[in-house]
Amino acid sequence: MKLHTLLHSIPFIKMPDDNPEITSIVNNNKQVKPGSLFICVTGLVFDGHTFAREAVENGAAAILAEKKLDLNVPVIVVKDTKRAMAILADFFYGHPTKHLHLIGITGTNGKTTTSHLIESIFREYEKVTGLIGTINMKIGNKTIETKNTTPDSLVLQSVFHNMVNEKVDVAIMEVSSHALVQGRVNGCDYDVAIFTNLTQDHLDYHHTMEEYRLAKSLLFSKLGNSYDENKKFAVLNADDEASKKFMVETSAHIVTYGIDLPSDFMASNIALENGGTSFLLRTPEGEMKVTLKLMGKFNIYNALASIAAAYVSGIPLEIIVQAIEKTTGVPGRFESVNGGQDFSVIVDYAHTPDSLENVLKTIQQFAKKRIFAIVGCGGDRDPSKRPLMAEIACKYSTDPIFTSDNPRSEDPLSILDDMEKGATGDYQIISDRAKAIKTAIKTASEGDIVLIAGKGHETYQIIGDHVFDFDDRLIALKAIKER
Repeated sequence: MKLHTLLHSIPFIKMPDDNPEITSIVNNNKQVKPGSLFICVTGLVFDGHTFAREAVENGAAAILAEKKLDLNVPVIVVKDTKRAMAILADFFYGHPTKHLHLIGITGTNGKTTTSHLIESIFREYEKVTGLIGTINMKIGNKTIETKNTTPDSLVLQSVFHNMVNEKVDVAIMEVSSHALVQGRVNGCDYDVAIFTNLTQDHLDYHHTMEEYRLAKSLLFSKLGNSYDENKKFAVLNADDEASKKFMVETSAHIVTYGIDLPSDFMASNIALENGGTSFLLRTPEGEMKVTLKLMGKFNIYNALASIAAAYVSGIPLEIIVQAIEKTTGVPGRFESVNGGQDFSVIVDYAHTPDSLENVLKTIQQFAKKRIFAIVGCGGDRDPSKRPLMAEIACKYSTDPIFTSDNPRSEDPLSILDDMEKGATGDYQIISDRAKAIKTAIKTASEGDIVLIAGKGHETYQIIGDHVFDFDDRLIALKAIKER
């Protein structure tokens, strides 16, 4: 594609004299190839402008920047390269989301499980699916590792382009609040937007709960403002107070789900059943019993959100329920570790006060003896939730153990000091996470339950500038076998 053709997607831009062929768009100088348009993005750690000359040496045909640069290739100056990047990527890849049924999921907790449930439903309906989320990306049956819950706009549009080429029918993606504020999903043409819940998290970035809520609301504004044959739907949790404001902030058709308040899709008669959960599902078409292979009230909310999203996407209710009932757990989400022991070990990604409370309350429903809760808090993240996490662990478990999560650049002991401010009663502090897991498993007796919270599916631990191999599930299994 010629540079001038590409730049026509941005209004009022000054065209350079030269008009080279653009073969790719990149924002990482290591990915530059002959014919690349290199976009200088200023991040928290690196400033892409400092790599512009190296990008040209590596073959970049043009540079997009926020200031003038003295280089021997066209330099296009814009006010905001991140914003321009989303526009250019969408245009370069042929507006791929216009050719996909795109479902976006935002909220503090439940995004990953909800996305996997929706994927299962569409697969049951024999649709080809694409998935973008915390654990991985999938295009059909191909799996790709991810670094962020929501990649930047260049990666996103490239992935969507690949999905279109692979004949994907529906793309399901988790949408983080960071991605919404930073414009990573600009250019994505959503058909269905789902809200799971809003509880405290990421206040190190958003500063207040209202700013955090406003960040989430951006997804629903992206559903557009027209009412044509391509209906857009906002699927909202009626039991969460934030939904009332989202209803005002979106022009899309609104569909609600919930347990406590009247909703379009409701669950009642909830019961714990043989390692799963059953409920009576009420829908616009009538009622039917649903039995999940997933535990807990929080997973009923995830199921209801998935059912509502699939229903407005045109999938028959019978197929939806059939798929939901078949679906097993998601890696690192209430995942059991079984090494033949006579007590339970559960690994869960719970890393917010609300998610930890939900998991521990669910465990309390079937716990017969002691509950060990191994809990940590991430470094360089919202410090105000640390005492809350400790308070919840002490309240809902018999044997809380405070340990490290991903301390990153912070002193692990300082993080634990913050946690201790919310602790009550008896508890242990074991900063070494592997030792904390081994201590709980060595101490547990028949019928006890050991919860290892915070990291879930993660296979690493970040300490300082180093990333170490670390998988709670493997550490736990090894400790079980050593007993």
